[in-house]
Amino acid sequence: MQDTMLLGLEGIKKIILHGGTGDIPKVITGAKVGTPMEIVIGNMFKLDIWETLLSSMRIGEVAEFWCDIIHTGIYPLVAKSMRRIAEGKDPVDWHIHTCGMANMFAYHSLGYDDLDELMKEPKPLYFVMELIRVQQPSEYNRETWAMSDKERLKVVPVLHGQGNKLYKQGHYQDATQKYKEAIICLKNVQMKEKAWEAPWLKLEKMGNTLTLNYCQCLLRMEEYYEAIEHTSDIINQHPGDYKAFYLRGKAHAEVWNEAEARQDFSRVLDLDPGMKKAVKRDLAVLNMRMEEKNQEDRNKYKGMF
Repeated sequence: MQDTMLLGLEGIKKIILHGGTGDIPKVITGAKVGTPMEIVIGNMFKLDIWETLLSSMRIGEVAEFWCDIIHTGIYPLVAKSMRRIAEGKDPVDWHIHTCGMANMFAYHSLGYDDLDELMKEPKPLYFVMELIRVQQPSEYNRETWAMSDKERLKVVPVLHGQGNKLYKQGHYQDATQKYKEAIICLKNVQMKEKAWEAPWLKLEKMGNTLTLNYCQCLLRMEEYYEAIEHTSDIINQHPGDYKAFYLRGKAHAEVWNEAEARQDFSRVLDLDPGMKKAVKRDLAVLNMRMEEKNQEDRNKYKGMF
């Protein structure tokens, strides 16, 4: 029995095919229902056969194609990434942070029952597509996930600058999105380098700077435990990073982890004595808050004994 499915599943309305190089036009297609999304010609998150199918269509044409298993075997993996794009998530993030044996198991459970079924028993598929329009490369801006490594590295400082500007304006949530997008760009490139060699270390340093900026936003947003998690990751890999200790110390102080906060602030002074003034100020705030908390506790339990 053959399945009949719309391109992208779940009724994707638009399929936008970006040029994988500077001279390839963008083609926009659609199915019957759903929300817009993008596919990149010559890039990831598509089936190669789609390029062949679309090249035979005219603008405004609706066509139905039957594709044998030889062309649709990886469709479940492609579809998962496409669905993440439609949900506003990074299409590669779900496997960037999963490696080795865990990645193998991840492929056995894609998080969607219909895709899991197709993984177990691949079937021929029908694709219904409507070609909406064609755009030249100069007429659109590509998402970072659709860029080449060279393009990703070029856009990182732009995203970094945008994040810094949003932070200064007090738009912390928006700033985190810029920092996160830049970090993902770097991780996509870094994962192709050999760990701890010069190119990898350069990207690691850039990524850590962005992560610490991200953590500063988390502190402003009162997401203290997430800030502790990310700064601890940096410290575990780079125990000489005083900025990570400083931000973690501030996060610990906010959640009443007095001993941990003092230990981190002490480590900051060991690594960079120039931080003495900032640490002294934070310790004064910590002392005041702890005294207030201790007084509240004394008052609370005063009549209990």
